[in-house]
Amino acid sequence: MRNAPTPGALARATRLLVMALLLISGHALAAPGDIQRFPANGTATSELRIHGSTDIEVFSTVIADYQRLYPGTEVVYEDVITQDMYAQYLRDRNRPDGPDMLISSGMDLQAKLVNDGYALSHRSPQTEALPAWAQWRHEAFGISYEPVAMVYNTRTLPAARVPRTRSQLLELLRAPDAPLAGKVGTYDVERSSVGYLLATQDGQRGSMAGALLGALGDNQVQLEERTGVLLDKVSSGQLSLVYNVLGSYAQARIDAGAPLGIVEPEDYTLVVLRTAVIPRTAHNATEARRFLDYLLSPRGQQVLSREARLMSILPNQRSPTPGRSYRPILLGPGLLVYLDGLKRRQFLDAWKGSTQPR
Repeated sequence: MRNAPTPGALARATRLLVMALLLISGHALAAPGDIQRFPANGTATSELRIHGSTDIEVFSTVIADYQRLYPGTEVVYEDVITQDMYAQYLRDRNRPDGPDMLISSGMDLQAKLVNDGYALSHRSPQTEALPAWAQWRHEAFGISYEPVAMVYNTRTLPAARVPRTRSQLLELLRAPDAPLAGKVGTYDVERSSVGYLLATQDGQRGSMAGALLGALGDNQVQLEERTGVLLDKVSSGQLSLVYNVLGSYAQARIDAGAPLGIVEPEDYTLVVLRTAVIPRTAHNATEARRFLDYLLSPRGQQVLSREARLMSILPNQRSPTPGRSYRPILLGPGLLVYLDGLKRRQFLDAWKGSTQPR
């Protein structure tokens, strides 16, 4: 007789089935601005309000596990785009229903909040265990990392033509038969703060960035604000390849049956940190600190990795290792350079000049 599946295996299978059905039906899992309340498992004794750029469906497994440990905590999670999260916090930070924690892949905007004095510090054994590059001033903390990848449709792009480096991608974009004309996508860096961060990092790491942007423009690159929309288009075959997207979202779709492949570029793979900040105006900083310590604990990191498909930041688990192509984007003041108004305008003007049809 076969062994009966464990409750954990059944839960994971159910989540994958639901995701697959949603992907097949073409419906998005969640929309920006969605708010979900996770009631306490017992008598409510505390409330934690989180603004996060991670999809609710992904992060709900983390919240559920936290509530197993602390059943009296009610959690309110709002799905907010990174740029909006930053602007909304500055605009509404004194409201009584403001967030107790900000969790975002927009590392540069999180660093700016810290730099401008809007974050509380926190020290604990869990934060001290972080790699030096994954925390800044004890006020911004990496909770997971995201390799930045190329994602392609395995049905529309033959395996022999899948690029493994940026140089190979450039060759494919310039190929005489134009296989990616109108079939390639990336972030719209004017609307996506993560896209802007990645584009500026590319620009600092090599001379190929300008040529690659020009080739993307020559191929009528499609620009989108959110990872999910890009992956919808490549999953359906509307696009054959998307460049510079967060790999964990693609892996979740592959697990659900989408015809996708992931390439971590062999020349270098940027690594984005998903960061947590406790704002200075948090109404429940005590609960926020406890949740942060949970996220950075071995148990929390295991849930992030196995259940939410977000990669563990702890050095003794799954973190970037020397000798690989991973290039972590360092959390610190260097991220503020391209947030300067003049530098941003100059960069965006050059970017638009390259990517817009000529």
